[in-house]
Amino acid sequence: MELELRRLYFPNGTNGEFVHDGAIVCYSIELTWKDNHQQTSCIPEGRYGLVKRYSPKFKEHLCLQKVTGRDLILIHPANDAQKELRGCIAPVSILTAEGKGLGSMMAFEKLKAIVFPKIKTGEQIFLTIKSLSE
Repeated sequence: MELELRRLYFPNGTNGEFVHDGAIVCYSIELTWKDNHQQTSCIPEGRYGLVKRYSPKFKEHLCLQKVTGRDLILIHPANDAQKELRGCIAPVSILTAEGKGLGSMMAFEKLKAIVFPKIKTGEQIFLTIKSLSE
């Protein structure tokens, strides 16, 4: 299964849209691009495998595989990239500003409803991250 994350880069955050089969599933927020510096930058554009992961803090969530120079890059709920993210990606229902949004939990549930059943069947899931201007 293939997902896309199409990004727009701004001085105060990175906004995007998760796309599956040509349709927008939800939007996303991330930190700004700062040369892939750990915990202060969004990750590089590219194609990454996704796996299901569990932690006491985030419960069930998604984890990107083989991110150059980084580990534990997660997809989990958050509404303010600067306050709540350390390099991870947060799905949101509505974008409200650069790196900010609303309805993250609802957007994450929508994303999980598409991805988790595929993971359960053993299907590989990939996320391609690219600039929205491409």
